[in-house]
Amino acid sequence: MSVQTPEKAVETLSEATVLFAGDSGDGMQLTGTQFTLATAFAQNDLATLPDFPAEIRAPVGTTYGVSGFQLKFGSTDIKTPGDEVDLLVAMNPAALSVNINRVKKGGTVIVNTDSFEKKDLKLAKLTTNPLEDGTLDGFQTIRLELTKLTRETLKDSGLNTKEIDRSKNMFALGLSLWLFSRPMQPAIDWISNKFAKKPVIKDSNLLLLKKGFHYGETTEQFVYRYEVNPASLKKGLYRAIRGTEAMALGFVAATQKSGLKILYGAYPITPASDMLHEMSRHKNFGIMTFQAEDEIAAACAALGASFSGTLGVTASSGPGIALKGEALGLAMMTELPMVVVNIQRGGPSTGLPTKTEQSDLLMAVYGRNGEAPMPVISASTPGDCFEAAFEACRIAVKYRTPVMLMSDGYLANGSAPWLIPDLDLLPEFSADFLTEPNGEVDGEPALFAYLRDEETLARPWVRPGTKGLEHRLGGLEKADKTGNVSYDPENHQFMVKTRAAKVERVVQDIPATDVYGDESGEVLVIGWGSTRGSIEAAVDQCRESGMQVGAIHLRYIVPFPGDIPEIFSRYKRLIVPELNNGQLIKLLRDKYLLPFEALNKIQGQPFKASEIVEAIKGE
Repeated sequence: MSVQTPEKAVETLSEATVLFAGDSGDGMQLTGTQFTLATAFAQNDLATLPDFPAEIRAPVGTTYGVSGFQLKFGSTDIKTPGDEVDLLVAMNPAALSVNINRVKKGGTVIVNTDSFEKKDLKLAKLTTNPLEDGTLDGFQTIRLELTKLTRETLKDSGLNTKEIDRSKNMFALGLSLWLFSRPMQPAIDWISNKFAKKPVIKDSNLLLLKKGFHYGETTEQFVYRYEVNPASLKKGLYRAIRGTEAMALGFVAATQKSGLKILYGAYPITPASDMLHEMSRHKNFGIMTFQAEDEIAAACAALGASFSGTLGVTASSGPGIALKGEALGLAMMTELPMVVVNIQRGGPSTGLPTKTEQSDLLMAVYGRNGEAPMPVISASTPGDCFEAAFEACRIAVKYRTPVMLMSDGYLANGSAPWLIPDLDLLPEFSADFLTEPNGEVDGEPALFAYLRDEETLARPWVRPGTKGLEHRLGGLEKADKTGNVSYDPENHQFMVKTRAAKVERVVQDIPATDVYGDESGEVLVIGWGSTRGSIEAAVDQCRESGMQVGAIHLRYIVPFPGDIPEIFSRYKRLIVPELNNGQLIKLLRDKYLLPFEALNKIQGQPFKASEIVEAIKGE
């Protein structure tokens, strides 16, 4: 649907940041998602930050019950969801109080004035009304009787008051789409499909959406609206994708390129639960899903699938990964391919279940009993979750090892434009199941279950029931080559060293490390995981000011890439930003004995680019 041109001034922006905030029941995540979809159709680059309350049913009107969705979009290369907000849509006093400090001076604030009664202020623990006490001085404030407008629009709809009030986010969405010249058609199509069997609700939401859009055209509160031109993206077919969706598709691609089926075993936990939902949609591509009774069963089911000749995958967040620890040690001892996804959240214990953090890295590297190393790799953007998942499967199969794949809440729930890859360019990798005996015992053909490949040190993978290759695996130490249970001290040390050496050999599969920015100079910023966008945005800003700054981002953490020591030597300072209390930096200091500088943030929120800029400049 084409956007009508209002008779108002139009200002063209290179980029803009909007934030929708209200109670969980106000539909802010839905509003943000639909605005994101419209922005993708407008061909802008974008990055999003959904922000959920930690409680499932947080008290209405409270500051800790605020749900937000932030989106930055533009005609430029967008790397983060934005440091400062151009438009805040606040549905109540709590949403305004929590987020007003994120709005840049001169920015626009749309408030639902119907939600600023005494009881609303009390719930938000405000002693004065922010609409009257100067809180909004310096901002362009649009006071909107949103609840009243919604009720008037739907007074003849047949819906009750509660149902009508729940629909007011559609009015806000329509108004926001008008303000930034976004197309309405994607939202119209979504509403029409979503409520096709509920015509009253469908018609009511469509009416509110259009009413909000036309309100922007007719009200005198807006002097002008904004336009953001399409971004100059690399040619190809794009879609807006969340990290969870991309990761699931990465596993689907792995089934197609390996010929293996995948058994995905999981137990619900925030923010990893969506992986189970996504994986269950792809049963036609060799994906089997199993919701287990607990985290331990989920990991053991995945490992059992790997023993059977299917690639086992399991996922959780920090508390669940802790419960899986014994099964992961068994996976190391049996040397079976398996992928373990850790979608990190704030901890410890239950911690901040809906907030993002990078605090499980040391657990991923060391969090199992005994000497049980495994490769650890990390995704860095929502789209990169696809490639990271595919790579984790490839390494697991090639080296016969469990692989820990790190993501976090920000990556899993955030979205960005994704250039759909050409599947023909993805590498094929074969399981190479052993089908014939590979040794002799007393002159008779036999299976040597731990006879290793010279290049990878991987042991054979045998489907149970293969004639002449019947075998058992378990957690007791194995003898070299034969795989028989062994209590021999020298053999145990040899096997421990060999398993560690096998993990280290993954380094031969790690490509050359790309340096973003200057190849040498004053500062090198070293990151991993979801900090990538903020780091690269900060590097861009510092280089524009004349500094020589570069950055590297580590997908491979165990083992580290072999070329990074030489890269370190080309810079005077080495800074490591992390959303934890300093975990990657411990690994780097231990390995390379260099004076890395820590930059840590543990607030349940991703880095702002400005925070990293300050560290680079030493401010």
